[in-house]
Amino acid sequence: MRHDLIDVLYTYNNAFASDNEPLGAIKGHEVDIIINIHRPYPRVLRRPAYPASPRAREALEEHIQDLIQLGILRKVGHNEGV
Repeated sequence: MRHDLIDVLYTYNNAFASDNEPLGAIKGHEVDIIINIHRPYPRVLRRPAYPASPRAREALEEHIQDLIQLGILRKVGHNEGV
């Protein structure tokens, strides 16, 4: 059974995320992502902001740069409608 699973994973390896294709490569399917920006906010967003440690800030900056490089995030100018 494990061998069968490994065969399937290798056969369809392009369907999974990788460094070069972070969101997978399945075409023809849409995913609805609903982001709640109206009150009442989700519980996780109700927490007050707090400063990150220098170590956490460095890791966060590195992760953000990776996401920009992969094309998941992009910098937005102040005059762009968001």
